[in-house]
Amino acid sequence: MTSSYSFRAELWLYPEEAGWHFLTLPADVADDLREEAAVFRKGFGSIKVTAEISGHTWQTSVFPDSKSGSYLLPVKKAVRTAARISAGDEVAVRLEIEHEGAAHTGAPTDGTG
Repeated sequence: MTSSYSFRAELWLYPEEAGWHFLTLPADVADDLREEAAVFRKGFGSIKVTAEISGHTWQTSVFPDSKSGSYLLPVKKAVRTAARISAGDEVAVRLEIEHEGAAHTGAPTDGTG
């Protein structure tokens, strides 16, 4: 098991006025994350992570999504603008679970990102 995950996912816009953009984690990543981060989950089952897209890194949390059975990664406007991505784009993502307030990287990822 690792604390670092790489994957590709499609950026989508939540259909409300607020304009929140999310990535839905692939099922295999969500399953691993759910198992590994059980002791780190916060309220509502959220997990603190450091995310990276196109060299732009930020700290956030992924949130469980009952509709998909996965986790959702919010992608803030500053990152979308800097990475030049928008809803409908498939993007490469790297996530690291925040252990005790500091990023922890386990074994190397498989490089699929």
